Amino acid sequence: MNVLLWHVHGSWTTAFVQGPHTYLIPVLPDRGPDGRGRARTWDWPDSVTEVRPGDLRDTAVDLVVLQRPHEAALAGRWLGRRPGREVPAVYVEHNTPGGGVPHTRHPCAGRDDLLLVHVTHFNRLFWDSGGTPTAVIEHGVVDPGHRWTGELERAAVVVNEPLRRGRTTGTDLLPELARQVPLDVFGMGTADLARQLGIPPDRCRTEELPQAALHNAMARRRVYLHPVRWTSLGLSLIEAMHLGMPVVALATTEAVEAVPEGAGVLSTRPGELTRAAAGYLRDPVAASEAGDRARRAALARYGLKRFLTDWNRLMEEVVR
Repeated sequence: MNVLLWHVHGSWTTAFVQGPHTYLIPVLPDRGPDGRGRARTWDWPDSVTEVRPGDLRDTAVDLVVLQRPHEAALAGRWLGRRPGREVPAVYVEHNTPGGGVPHTRHPCAGRDDLLLVHVTHFNRLFWDSGGTPTAVIEHGVVDPGHRWTGELERAAVVVNEPLRRGRTTGTDLLPELARQVPLDVFGMGTADLARQLGIPPDRCRTEELPQAALHNAMARRRVYLHPVRWTSLGLSLIEAMHLGMPVVALATTEAVEAVPEGAGVLSTRPGELTRAAAGYLRDPVAASEAGDRARRAALARYGLKRFLTDWNRLMEEVVR
């Protein structure tokens, strides 16, 4: 089938477009948020086709995958058909609710013309969907392979825009963590992180890397540290597990379901996270064993085959 969706979340979309369909990705001259076109830093198959908005009215579209509230109106104008009414549609919710949690009402609440698909069970539990039909399809990632070497006695942290996002991403916890565990923070908007937080440069290094290089860099670090307070489920956490890294993470949102016993340490106490990460730095054998368990768990629960099978089944039901 022909599936229209926007390039919004690179890692999720990279997994999604590995399926057997044709994926139509809007492209605008400025390649802004509503028309990024094909990814430039991820490896996408040839079945992903860029389409100009002006050509969509004459393009066969079997399903619209919405990911942001304004996309329904956008698709309606570009297609000349209303998503959910005149062309089948699903809305994928990637994020945890904001505002007055747990009373936050979803933008698609109360609709009977589309299916609201959550990427975690935590999301479905916390969003008020107001009677809109819902489903959960958990994340899947393209397996980067077991790459962990742990040769560097440092912790890898992956987060985009940590200064802007602040407490949401646990940025305020980094100074305390860095006093005991040297950090290498990867992601967009991290260049001035150490100075802004008052962390000595040797205790907090930052770098922005493309995805392929990021995986290699992460895997050289002894442990993956995930201090994020409020996120659906960071794909970097799942990718770290695929790489064979031991995981130390805040026991919040879906992380408590994603990281099984023996694959790392989860806690709501920052001091416990520090002790656990420091322990892995001192004991590479324990880190390796935990990382192996993390990889097995990630392949079993967040493997690409399961993800695509779930999505193919759901899409067939929606367009039937």
